[in-house]
Amino acid sequence: MLKTRSWVKKRTKVTWTGKIILEHTWKKHLLSNKAKKAKGRDKYWLEVNWVEKKKIKIQLPFSS
Repeated sequence: MLKTRSWVKKRTKVTWTGKIILEHTWKKHLLSNKAKKAKGRDKYWLEVNWVEKKKIKIQLPFSS
């Protein structure tokens, strides 16, 4: 059995075209203390750059 890193499974997605997208941080809890602008800015997913893409693909082996 091949082990993977659980943080990668929880926080990333692989798109149909093979891009790896990563969720913004600071948006899970205590949202009443955060400004509306800060919450809106972190609404969308980030595309991972090519350097980190290599590292994540090693930790998530079944993503092709």
